[in-house]
Amino acid sequence: MAIDDRTTAEPAEPAAEDTPSRPEPRSTWSALRPLFLRIHFYAGLLIAPLLLVAAISGLLYALSFQAEKVLYRHELQVPVGDRVLPLSQQVDAAREAHPDGTVTAVWPSSEEGATTRVLMTSPSVEEGKSLAVFVDPYTAEVRGDLPSYGSSGALPLRAWLSEFHANLQLGEAGRNYSEMAASWMWVVALGGLALWIGRKRTARRALVLPERGPRSRRRTLSWHGSVGLWAVTGLVVLSATGLTWSRYAGENIDAVQAQLGGATPTVSATLSTTPDGAAAGGGTGHEGHGTGHHTAPAPKGPDVGIDRAVEAARAAGVAGKIAVTLPAEGKGYVVKETDTQFPVHLDSVAVDPADGAVIDELRFADYPVLAKLTRFGIDAHMGVLFGLANQLVLAALMVALVLLIFWGYRMWWLRRPTKERKLGAGRPMPRGAWRKVPVTLLLPLAAATALVGWFVPLLGISLLAFLAVDVTLGLVARTRRAG
Repeated sequence: MAIDDRTTAEPAEPAAEDTPSRPEPRSTWSALRPLFLRIHFYAGLLIAPLLLVAAISGLLYALSFQAEKVLYRHELQVPVGDRVLPLSQQVDAAREAHPDGTVTAVWPSSEEGATTRVLMTSPSVEEGKSLAVFVDPYTAEVRGDLPSYGSSGALPLRAWLSEFHANLQLGEAGRNYSEMAASWMWVVALGGLALWIGRKRTARRALVLPERGPRSRRRTLSWHGSVGLWAVTGLVVLSATGLTWSRYAGENIDAVQAQLGGATPTVSATLSTTPDGAAAGGGTGHEGHGTGHHTAPAPKGPDVGIDRAVEAARAAGVAGKIAVTLPAEGKGYVVKETDTQFPVHLDSVAVDPADGAVIDELRFADYPVLAKLTRFGIDAHMGVLFGLANQLVLAALMVALVLLIFWGYRMWWLRRPTKERKLGAGRPMPRGAWRKVPVTLLLPLAAATALVGWFVPLLGISLLAFLAVDVTLGLVARTRRAG
């Protein structure tokens, strides 16, 4: 990712002999460019390995959606029958097959030939995951069972790749890798964009299309810059959305979003209690994700059943692909739309199990703007916003990122010291680039950097580490010269 941007424009014509030479005033860009080059060089050189892992694992994750359909087709698909059986009968079949499990949610068949997914807590799956039991909606035959993870219902292949992409399968400690990559990707991408646009060139075509000709550092730079130009928007979006669920920056983002009134609202399924101890509709605070992680005991008293609850939700306008969270102690049914393909359908309602009355409704149209944007961004990052098109775009972005890293390292290799062909680092811009920046620019830039470093902690800490190493190397070099 390290652009080595030495100008290749044609030399200026010499000044007339009778015209005294005057130093040209330094522009803002000419003052900032050496600093951008140095930061881009070191960030690209040192952070690129993390970005490479994120890109390759992200590419595999984007392709895993289609791979799941092939690998788990027996569990996911069935021959189309004459009549869809009641959901209660399908749930009973899943319970009979797994009597040690507790049903927490149901994803009814969303299209012809698709199975119903009954989610359970079960001792056979690890904490944080559900056991998904796949039931033929036409015959109530259990087609199989698999661990399921997250609101998108990732099955073992996609779940493993998702966790590897997020934390290298190392748990909480591994999340630092992905947060570091996301923290720096937007910096490297935008810095590279500024360097590429600010570079002198004789033809506008060279800005957006790579140059032709024999292999050389210049042609490599042309491919690096032009492909980066096309990919920069997607890379910045992936960086920003990745930070929303990161460990440290994610907390800051959530706090700011809440302060601005952009937190994601939730439908209330809590049942109020009458003086005689019976449950009645009302109350606050419950989110029906349909992921199957509720462990509270089932409610006591009358229950109209899942089929009546779904009918009530359909009558209230909840249509299409849905997930049903079963009642827990003091809670009602939650029926929510789960179609994340744009335009999304994410309305939800809560239903009183005692009489089937709708006790709360939440429409996606009523979400705050920030909550909508967050939802769109995360779904796009996960490859579910536009379905297959979204996944292909993600795959293309990851391939582009891999190529950008390759071209960046190739330029570094081509500019390495070549005395006796010994390995050495490529030549970055000389130290002290920040001293050439006017104070009127340096102070606001330093303040903005400090603010961003505080808000995105791993970016700030690693930037300080880079500066400390750079200063130390400079002191060592001066000491050697003085000796």
